[in-house]
Amino acid sequence: MMLDSQLLKKDLFGEVRLESDESGCRIVRDAAAAAVPLRWLANGLMRREARALEALDGLDGVPKLIRVDRNRLEREYLEGKPMHRAKPTDPDYFRRAMRLLRRLHARGVVHNDLAKEPNILVVGDGQPAFVDFQLAWHAPARGRLFCILAYDDLRHLLKHKRSYCASELTQRERQILARPSLPSRLWMRVVKPPYLFLTRRVLGWADREGASDRGERR
Repeated sequence: MMLDSQLLKKDLFGEVRLESDESGCRIVRDAAAAAVPLRWLANGLMRREARALEALDGLDGVPKLIRVDRNRLEREYLEGKPMHRAKPTDPDYFRRAMRLLRRLHARGVVHNDLAKEPNILVVGDGQPAFVDFQLAWHAPARGRLFCILAYDDLRHLLKHKRSYCASELTQRERQILARPSLPSRLWMRVVKPPYLFLTRRVLGWADREGASDRGERR
């Protein structure tokens, strides 16, 4: 069986590749290629993604988990364009994306990384899809912290709606945008500045996940 492999991303947490053979295409996350001091973290993030995808199995707009082992995760390849390339302006797209987000939350999963446009796709006939669940959290009990993080998921999606079709924001949506959660405010004021200094100045790593260098395959 002939295997074609295309490197999509390589960083401190390993490699992401598009692999294809006679059985089809899949996305592979390889934690064995991570920097040695961070391999434990790369594997932890990979396990988080696996748990989230297992909880979301069968949900349209989310890639299907194919298999996961110690250092490797394989998941379905979704054909589409990332938001920053597709630039969706149809309000129906954002209504469908909101509906998909509610379904995620109903299954006890928060994405935690929807601020990045490459993690939101336009697939098929204009349908939304979410990818890259490394930071996702599966919490079936959906307690207080879950609700706060779900609110932040919503705010991030509304920020994208504001970017591409601001005139369609409802009054309620504008109120949500004007009220960031306490964790969000703490992140912006306390955590983000040293995080950016460490990742960009010290490690030379820009965490924008494909906005300029990954192309359209997710």
